[in-house]
Amino acid sequence: MRGDAPPPSVADMNVTPTAMITGASRGLGRALAAGLAREGFALIIDARDAAALEAAADRIRAAGGPEKGPEKGPEKGPEKGPEKGRVTAVAGDVTDPAHRTALQQAAEAAGRLDLLVNNAGTLGASPLPALADYPPGELRAALEVNVIAPIALTQLMLPLLRASGGAVLNITSDAAVEAYAGWGGYGAAKAALEQASNVLAAEELALRVWWADPGDLRTDMHQLAFPGEDISDRPAPESVVPAFVRLISQRLPSGRYRAAHLLPAAP
Repeated sequence: MRGDAPPPSVADMNVTPTAMITGASRGLGRALAAGLAREGFALIIDARDAAALEAAADRIRAAGGPEKGPEKGPEKGPEKGPEKGRVTAVAGDVTDPAHRTALQQAAEAAGRLDLLVNNAGTLGASPLPALADYPPGELRAALEVNVIAPIALTQLMLPLLRASGGAVLNITSDAAVEAYAGWGGYGAAKAALEQASNVLAAEELALRVWWADPGDLRTDMHQLAFPGEDISDRPAPESVVPAFVRLISQRLPSGRYRAAHLLPAAP
């Protein structure tokens, strides 16, 4: 992590911050979106499954911020900045340039963007194959979702993030830095995302750029990695939200983090 002193968090300013979270219909993305709504963020969320995304948005609105302003799509943004509790759901695939443009339009309609969370991702081939057997087409698709799409989306959002002195949070994995048999495709993609994050942090000094490993969680993606196995012993995604809230609210220096290191020590 970089050692420069953190400036005040945007959450402490007299504004309603806006966060964009990709892959927010389930799992960690939905948990993060709900947690940020509780912290007073207006949200722009996306996922490929429109029905699941809208269900997640309704759930967040019902439980979340101090005010509610249900909204769909980029065309009905507030005229004078976002309201606390506002959730804008934009369904689509982050690998689709037209969908990324729709997300950009939603952020522009909100009037600001303070945080981009690149959470959407894919495991790739499942069951996890050895690299000797990894289908090149599956590897190409994993790189498209896990590396190209978040970089391309970040490029579109940089003008708004620069204007707010915002932050980029890229969700990574220990598979990016450890050699696990079968995890070569996913690990290679996450390693590439980590290095892109590292370079972005060096280039965008006015922003915070974090790449954070949430650890093993009880999610659909983790189940795909272990088909037929019982993963009920893994913690729920909600368990690591306080770690990410700390990272964001305290505006910690740019760098790589593990959620386990940001959580309070167990009594």
